[in-house]
Amino acid sequence: MNRSSKPAFGTLLFFAIAFALSLYFAFAAIQGNYGLFRRAEIVAEAQDLRVQLAQVQIDVARMENLTHRLSDEYLDLDLLDEQTRKVLGMIRADEIVIR
Repeated sequence: MNRSSKPAFGTLLFFAIAFALSLYFAFAAIQGNYGLFRRAEIVAEAQDLRVQLAQVQIDVARMENLTHRLSDEYLDLDLLDEQTRKVLGMIRADEIVIR
């Protein structure tokens, strides 16, 4: 009789499950392991790693330069003198040490 005005329990259950699944997938798309927030974290971490890489490359270039300047093919006497003084802790007679 008045059955058409009252929604069926099955239809209500179907829409409730569909709504719950849509909420779950929306949450996963934003907060999940592959979501938008995780992507933003990965992008920021990649930028930090690029900065660190640039710093390491600068350090490596500086060390290669120092190594080349102390090599057998090219000997920088000033650098050799500086390194010798640093290692041995010695000074020349005409120098003054300030601590």
